[in-house]
Amino acid sequence: MTSTVALRPYEPQDSTLLARSESEFDDFGPAGVDPTRTLPSSSLDDRGGLAITEAGRVVGGLSWLYTQWGPNASSRCIMIGIGLLPEARGRGIGTEAQLQLVEMIFRHTRAERVEAATEVENAAERRSLEKAGFTAEGVIRGSMWRRGRFRDQVLYSRLRSDPDPRPRG
Repeated sequence: MTSTVALRPYEPQDSTLLARSESEFDDFGPAGVDPTRTLPSSSLDDRGGLAITEAGRVVGGLSWLYTQWGPNASSRCIMIGIGLLPEARGRGIGTEAQLQLVEMIFRHTRAERVEAATEVENAAERRSLEKAGFTAEGVIRGSMWRRGRFRDQVLYSRLRSDPDPRPRG
C-alpha cells in the first residue's frame, strides 16, 4: 500500500480539498470553501503544501510553515500539518506521507528540526507521528482555538539526526 502513496504540487482541481473535512479535529470555523483562499505553493522556501495521492487519486494534503525558536536563521524549523479524506484514514497513508515530506525537507533545506502538533485527544494522528519517527516533547496548554474553546496540543519533533523509523531491507 505505501508504495502507491505519493506527494505532488496542488492542481487547480484540488481546491475543494481545502474545505473542512469530516474529522472532528478539522472544525476550525465556517464550513465550505473560502473563495479567497489560494492553493499553497510547493516551494520549501516558505509556507506551502502538497497533495497526497494514493494510486494517483488525491486523498489529502500536507502543509508547512516556518517557526523559529532562537534569534538567528539557524534556529528556524518547519512545522507540518496533514489532512486526509475519511476513506484514507487508518491505513498508513498519513504516516507514509509524513515520512516522505520529512525526507524531502531534510534533503532540500537546512532545517535541523521538523515539528508537528496535534490535539491531545487525537490518538490517530499521535500514533501516525510516532510511526513516522516523531518524538512527543510535551503538552502545549491552551494553544489552539477550535469549536468555541482553547484546546491542548502535544508538540512532536523529528531531528535530522534521528534514525529513519522505516525497517531496513
